[in-house]
Amino acid sequence: MSKNALSGERLMNRRDALRTTAAATVAALGSAQFSATGAATRRPNVLLFHCHDLGQFLHCYGVKTVRTPNIDAFAIQGVRFSSSFCTAPQCSPSRASMFTGRYPHNNGVMGLCHADFAWDLRPEERHLAQFLGDAGYACESIGVVHETSSGPKRCGYEKHINTVKVSEVATAAITRLEHFAKDEKRPFFLCAGSIEPHRLRDEKIKDYMGFLSPEFGPDSTEGIEVPPFLRDTEGTRAELAELQGAVHHVDEHFGRILSSLRALGLEENTLVIFTTDHGYAMPRAKCSLYDPGLAIALLLRLPSRKGWHGGRVNDAMITNLDYLPTILDLAGIPVPANVQGCSFAPLLDGRDYSPRDAIFCEISHHDYYDPRRCVRTASHKLIVNFSSAPSFMDPSQSWRPRADTVVPESHALAYHKCVELYDLLTDPLELRDIADAPENTQLRQGLLARLRRHLVETNDPICREAIMPPLHRKSLRLMDIPDPGQRQGTGLGS
Repeated sequence: MSKNALSGERLMNRRDALRTTAAATVAALGSAQFSATGAATRRPNVLLFHCHDLGQFLHCYGVKTVRTPNIDAFAIQGVRFSSSFCTAPQCSPSRASMFTGRYPHNNGVMGLCHADFAWDLRPEERHLAQFLGDAGYACESIGVVHETSSGPKRCGYEKHINTVKVSEVATAAITRLEHFAKDEKRPFFLCAGSIEPHRLRDEKIKDYMGFLSPEFGPDSTEGIEVPPFLRDTEGTRAELAELQGAVHHVDEHFGRILSSLRALGLEENTLVIFTTDHGYAMPRAKCSLYDPGLAIALLLRLPSRKGWHGGRVNDAMITNLDYLPTILDLAGIPVPANVQGCSFAPLLDGRDYSPRDAIFCEISHHDYYDPRRCVRTASHKLIVNFSSAPSFMDPSQSWRPRADTVVPESHALAYHKCVELYDLLTDPLELRDIADAPENTQLRQGLLARLRRHLVETNDPICREAIMPPLHRKSLRLMDIPDPGQRQGTGLGS
């Protein structure tokens, strides 16, 4: 048996053993778990609400002109993480990390999952819903499931409601909560994902996708605050007004879900998580490894557990790899050894917790192949670029973007350099690259070494070769050209 086959067999055996153990635990405990004192308590329900392209564009994260009263109130009641980041600044890879606890280059989703992008979770990867389902949870999803091209059942959901508009997602979520309120036999995991505030197509406007919908419009009620990494232009202000309208719309319907949870008597023992996939869809945010692309909202509340509510603000660096192990930890489910995230349950419980001193983020494919990797500490960020693509990937999905950035000055002539380095304490917007300054040589080399260790230890394929997308392989098959992994002896090269 080959080494790869043997590793696969061991992984399957280990996975089956974990599933058997979880099933045995459920049979023994039913819907209860035991606290450290031996007292039986009902396992918490989990309601995870995630939206597209929000970043930290919320009033409670300091954006003074966006109206998010329901989300702000939720933050005051719960816990807000001020230094929360995603593993990847684009939709599917980040969500795949969120639901597997593993980096995109490890779980297989290194680009978008829909259409001919067609990236998918590797067969052996396990989704949060599969872990919770095996442990006795009723697992359902509503709306966006963008971490696989194989559909919601691949993720372990018993039921999926296929609607993505947040108004319809909220209505469906309320209906399912009413159902769960009548069934006290099993705890539930309800995952609700909305398309807003993603850019949406308006057929009346050619070549432009804005934050637009018949259900809402631009909102400048509290004014417009242009972030300093964007140029203060008419186009930028118009787009930000649209974005504020979309976010306010999300807030309204998230508030409906919270009100229903309270009215149904489910609030006390339900962990509610509000989050998003990556930064908001403005230039040099989404699809970039700068903080506006990586920083994400993470708010949670569990009234029945001390430390998981009460308006706390936590500044520990968290990555969305950490969601899965935290939820499993809370539910009393063993966290598999291959999970790369770390549970922050001890942090909230007041137990021993070792905070991260760095996070690692990546992008490989989105609109096009533009591989980048970075390491971020509390004080510095180092980015390594593997192609000479344009300096940032435009996330506007428009032929003629309206917003513009401060850096670089000339987009048409600006391309990636090999290494970028930023001092986050003096330059939090990452506008001044200090990688080539002689006085930073030691700092640069130290961060390069740290990033190298991460790439090697996690077996990132970028260390060996360019990363081939599914469409490349599909095109090869159409021409009866062997897959690169099967080329030996064909005369086509390795």
